[in-house]
Amino acid sequence: MSGTGRTGSTAARTRNTPRAVRLGPRAAAALGLVTVIGVMAFGWPLLAAPGSGVAHSGDAPWLFAALLPLLLAVVVAAIADGGLDAKAVAMLGVLAAAGAALRPLGAGTAGIEPMFFLMVLAGRVLGPGFGFVLGAVSMFASALLTGGVGPWLPFQMLAMGWVSGGAGLLPGARSLRGRRELLVLAGYGALAALAYGFVMNLQGWPYLGGLSTGVSYVPGDPLGANLSRFLAYCLATSLGWDLPRAALTAVLSLTLGPAVLKALRRATRRAAFEPEVSFAAGEAGEAGEAGEPTPTPGEGEGAER
Repeated sequence: MSGTGRTGSTAARTRNTPRAVRLGPRAAAALGLVTVIGVMAFGWPLLAAPGSGVAHSGDAPWLFAALLPLLLAVVVAAIADGGLDAKAVAMLGVLAAAGAALRPLGAGTAGIEPMFFLMVLAGRVLGPGFGFVLGAVSMFASALLTGGVGPWLPFQMLAMGWVSGGAGLLPGARSLRGRRELLVLAGYGALAALAYGFVMNLQGWPYLGGLSTGVSYVPGDPLGANLSRFLAYCLATSLGWDLPRAALTAVLSLTLGPAVLKALRRATRRAAFEPEVSFAAGEAGEAGEAGEPTPTPGEGEGAER
């Protein structure tokens, strides 16, 4: 009976905390670093000091576009060093391929991009570390598939990594289930889809500098003046795409969410990422003499059944 209890407890913990990639201190520090650099990469026009002139306002986006892939590679390496095993890599490949295949379905028409809901649900189930890597890799794969490779790609990878990784940080990962969880994910997905459009506008907006329009970026202008121009730019150019993207993400999360969440959680349990090893009563001594741990009977596939 005690062995059965331990097995049930282990299976319950696996169901409650399915994490394909666990964030260690080094990985968390790397993610923090790339986030800080990413904020600078996106927000440097608004962060520039008034009267500075921003001498390199033309080539700064290209500089960050070259730097971000290196930072993303550091993050991926740090996370992988903390436990991205073969099973996690296989799941990453499958989900990234699915996300890349979903993106061209709407071809970006009127903001129809169904990949967002999958990134949100996968990040929720598999955690912030896996979610960040999945978002970045999926965007890279979709760019190769659609021919959308350009200086904007590193920014898209970073922004999608934030979208998917942020879903893994939502509260109630162990206890929140059912309709309430779907509402949380739908609300987060809608806000994240809007925020994605917002930050991607920041990436392209400085290219309008010097065009002398009411929404153009003016290097060195005060923060308030440039921010008002930027908000007007968002309203005039992208809000018609961002709102449908947000609505579609919320609708897909509510309608397809139960089936997708169930499939992801079942796949994660079967993959048994980082399984715990314990000794059966009366077998610990024999296992110690043999030099190998003996797992408790009933663990693994049998525990799931």
